[in-house]
Amino acid sequence: MTAPKRRIALVVGGSRGIGQATAIRLADSGFDIWLTYRSRHEAANEVKREIEKRGRVCECMAFDIADRAAVEAALRERVEKTPPYAVVFNAGVTKDNLFVWMTQEEWNDVIRVDLGGFFNIINTVLFSMLAQKQGRIVAVSSVSGQIGQAGQANYAAAKAGIIGAAKSLAREVGKRDISVNVVAPGVIETDMTADLPKDEINALIPMGRLGTPEEAAAVINFLCSENHMYIHGQVIGVNGGLSM
Repeated sequence: MTAPKRRIALVVGGSRGIGQATAIRLADSGFDIWLTYRSRHEAANEVKREIEKRGRVCECMAFDIADRAAVEAALRERVEKTPPYAVVFNAGVTKDNLFVWMTQEEWNDVIRVDLGGFFNIINTVLFSMLAQKQGRIVAVSSVSGQIGQAGQANYAAAKAGIIGAAKSLAREVGKRDISVNVVAPGVIETDMTADLPKDEINALIPMGRLGTPEEAAAVINFLCSENHMYIHGQVIGVNGGLSM
């Protein structure tokens, strides 16, 4: 009897928030995890320990996703040897400002990381996934990329760009049994939203509360792990009704 084939999930931006919850949830579903992050070493190691408690393997990789050379150095040889079955692109930064006051640097930095990073990661791993003729790609966008948000023109542009790129990619790779979908969270309780006026925001959300990282991770996990999958090229909102 042959051993079951190892399934690997590459979780990009997995040291905190939605990425952390996703990596742990995927480990619960039987995936070994490749966890990427930029600089939060202790946070990444804590996720690694949680995954290893579940009997799964976790390999952590620290690099800047906006740096193409760094992405290739970390991933190219690795994915050619062992292609991941699932890729979750969750990384991103915000540099909020009203458009009239937004600097070129604030615009460029967010586009470079949030959208350029998507290209760098997926373009690096895609050929190996096409060669194995199976896989799941989930890009984490945002409700801001669907409906816009004052003070977030750079972030909304990048996240809307991810939606467009993912939909185009879905048309290209579907026949190779690779599903591509987007999860668009609303306002999720993480350290990135800790300083927001929650009472004011809750009043705008039909469910009356912020979401949790685990609620976003549950949808991502479903898209990565469900065997019977005919969802492809879709944007799934996890926002408590905010974008209805």
